[in-house]
Amino acid sequence: MFDKNGCSRRNFFKIAGALGAGSILLPGNRETEAQAETAGPQPEKIPVRRFGKTGIEVSCLGLGGMFDIRTNHLLLKQALRWGVTYWDTAESYEGGNSETGIGQFLEKYPQTRKEIFLVTKSTRYDPAGLSEYLDQSLRRTHAGYFDLYFLHGINSPGLLGKEARAWAEKAKSKGKIKFIGFSAHSNMEDMLLAASRLGWIDGIMLRYDFRLMRTDRMRRAIEACSKAGIGLTAMKTQGKGSVAVDSEAELELASRFLERGFTDAQAKLKAVWEEPSIACICSQMPNMTILMSNVAAALDRTKLTSEDRKLLDKYALETSPGYCPGCTNLCEPAISHAAPVGDILRFLMYYNSYGEVELARNCFAAIPREVRDRLESIDFSGAERLCPQKIEIAELVKRAVKALA
Repeated sequence: MFDKNGCSRRNFFKIAGALGAGSILLPGNRETEAQAETAGPQPEKIPVRRFGKTGIEVSCLGLGGMFDIRTNHLLLKQALRWGVTYWDTAESYEGGNSETGIGQFLEKYPQTRKEIFLVTKSTRYDPAGLSEYLDQSLRRTHAGYFDLYFLHGINSPGLLGKEARAWAEKAKSKGKIKFIGFSAHSNMEDMLLAASRLGWIDGIMLRYDFRLMRTDRMRRAIEACSKAGIGLTAMKTQGKGSVAVDSEAELELASRFLERGFTDAQAKLKAVWEEPSIACICSQMPNMTILMSNVAAALDRTKLTSEDRKLLDKYALETSPGYCPGCTNLCEPAISHAAPVGDILRFLMYYNSYGEVELARNCFAAIPREVRDRLESIDFSGAERLCPQKIEIAELVKRAVKALA
């Protein structure tokens, strides 16, 4: 039996042995936390990479904090044990409980703060809002400072103006943050190219996967940021779509990679790590199975072959009608009324591909009521004509309204 990350129970225990993970707590295991801390040899730690021009080295695998951290402190300790020291959270995750959970962990284990490269994000972009949310995040996390602070989910270079730069410099001078940047779910190429010319952006978190890395525009954007010394963190690396699309390549993909000793999910991580400009993959790892699988992939030295990449390309092509690459600068201006098409398709992806029903519905509920009420009456035909993926936008929006409203 496979879990949703593609790791079988047999492989779980095989990986555990290879990682020196005999001390972890599994469901039903009554071993105490104190025993877990001292049992077994120290495992090999995952590789690190330089984060742009910051001079800092970060773990190539990061812990995404969009889960109930308050009840998963043992998982956090195990992540540190394996060298997963890049931790990502946000003021909006779990209604603030993600940051609170990290704060509880740091209060209990204050000595670990120096090991962690801690990242959080703000959904407010004005100076007053940024200051308010930063101070709130510092109180919740008891971190003292953040290694990296992101303006979260922006899709317009206009938000990276003089006010944002002045605010960042002030926050740095007060010792509240070390580095500044932003995260982007859509129009990533434009955002990266704009950031590469600004001269003050330290880091960017972007959607980046085996699909997007194939395009010339994305390659040029990544190269521009690399030359500018901007540290890059990849998210959403599994390349999942809003809906499932039948593909013969999917079974071929799974079979080939299992024969080579790893899963298709691990292969997709490997594809991203083979881009040297990506410093870290941020992955939501809410349980030990997924954490172990991803750590095993980070430690495995097997390289993808040209045939492996061709198979990933074939799979990407066959399933493209279900995958939104985030080019909302094309589709959203082409509809009659303002509507966050990219966000809606992303929320539908959370629902269908991630199984994150509550998250998807909470995100959808954050769309203004007046926009939600008119979604099914909007003419999306112009947007569909411009969509490079040929996505049936109107149909998927209707599905989202039905599932998430």
